[in-house]
Amino acid sequence: MIQRVQTIFLFLIVVAMGVALSLPLWEKIGTQASETAQLTALQYSEKQGITTLVTSVWYLGLLVALVALSSLYAISQYRNRLTQTALCAVNALLLTGVMGIILYRTLYAGKAYGNPDDQGTFLPGFYAIIAALVCNALANRFIRRDEKLVRGSDRIR
Repeated sequence: MIQRVQTIFLFLIVVAMGVALSLPLWEKIGTQASETAQLTALQYSEKQGITTLVTSVWYLGLLVALVALSSLYAISQYRNRLTQTALCAVNALLLTGVMGIILYRTLYAGKAYGNPDDQGTFLPGFYAIIAALVCNALANRFIRRDEKLVRGSDRIR
């Protein structure tokens, strides 16, 4: 049924991915006030004075969108809990990839910009991805609990 608790968690993943796509993930202020670097789900930009260097990170946005679409599809598969479990596993892999890309771009590639001792600040988009990881784990847990309950009731019959 759609009104199960794991549906709420899967929907929260979709909302979190929408937040991650629309809000910045990371920002770093350089040695001067006019120097900033920012990472969103679609681009990495470095601004020095009036010069702005923009690098596309479309693959990060694609992975975030795939997580949202996979979660939406998992919501519609409420009759097949094994498919939902598999989709949650795929989501976990995709979210791990997203986190890996973000951490690489911010902690290693972003370290070369500005002050190397300053790692920058993570913004709400990054925390939305962490919330999606937690919601994915909770959704998977409740899906497995439902499957265990159904298997137990089939055994009793």
